[in-house]
Amino acid sequence: MQIATPYLMFLGDVPDRLAAKTAYGISDWRPEWCIGQIRMPHCAADLGIPDLTLAEAVEKGCRTMVVGVVNAGGTLPKHWVSEIVASLEAGLDVASGLHVRLGSIPEIAEAARANGRQLHDVRHSDETFDTGKGTKRPGLRLLTVGTDCSAGKKYAALALERGMRARGFDADFRATGQTGVFISGRGVAIDAVVADFISGAVEWIAPAADPEHWDLIEGQGSLFHPSFAGVSLGLLHGAQPDAFVICHEPTRTTMRGVQHPLPSIADVIALTVTCGRLTNPKIRPVGIAVNTQALDEAEARRLLDVLAEEHDLPATDPVRFGVEAIVDRIAVEFPGEA
Repeated sequence: MQIATPYLMFLGDVPDRLAAKTAYGISDWRPEWCIGQIRMPHCAADLGIPDLTLAEAVEKGCRTMVVGVVNAGGTLPKHWVSEIVASLEAGLDVASGLHVRLGSIPEIAEAARANGRQLHDVRHSDETFDTGKGTKRPGLRLLTVGTDCSAGKKYAALALERGMRARGFDADFRATGQTGVFISGRGVAIDAVVADFISGAVEWIAPAADPEHWDLIEGQGSLFHPSFAGVSLGLLHGAQPDAFVICHEPTRTTMRGVQHPLPSIADVIALTVTCGRLTNPKIRPVGIAVNTQALDEAEARRLLDVLAEEHDLPATDPVRFGVEAIVDRIAVEFPGEA
């Protein structure tokens, strides 16, 4: 799938920042690709880049409009269809990470055909996957896991790729969600894979490698989330991680989209180790990544100190404070791998 850059980021009329996390992820990690954004009335997200009309975006050289939103079920609201049709008529391709295929909507399919434009459904892969085998394979792997969905697992994995490479590790980010695929240009949206093949798809994403190579695998959902635990478990078994980092958003009391209470970090560590031992008996935690965006710096540092002492693990906000402490722990736990 070759998606033409640069992008115009479509935010629709999403109700909050998290509902546009695909757009934020692309803008944060590939800012040079993002010319501007297009928002509908009452949109509560703002990437901090120019608001453009379709004509202005085309004039500035934009080639693809990215539907940079997420929602429960991955549906495309009916009142967005006319916006997508207009972008195709303006001469832009359209790419989406939603579950629904753009071409399954007659108006969009016809507009793409009539205007000679491309539709890219990043969440859907043409690859055929085997079932997972759980056989130990060469190479080292780290998985980010969470106390909840949308807790920073992608950002932690990307920050670790950057930090580990800077320290001389042979490390690559492996995308398992639509945003990560947009950012890295490769990967599979695991939540769109048929359940029987989830672990096999992850084995395909992070195959046998040099014994000192690290695959940094983007986690999805949470083992405790009633909506997404199935995906999280299949991902854990297929990743066969040697190490994992727990990702946490400290201001939540219930998990996103449901009324179930947020699990503790200790609970996540214990269940991840218990389940992960099926495919890697040596699995172990190496750090805690906390999204402290809602806290001031003093509060954030106090919380990180408390968590580090409580769990005997380095705790940091990967975006705010970097990942050096976690990389230090990896170097100690896996000597000679850098």
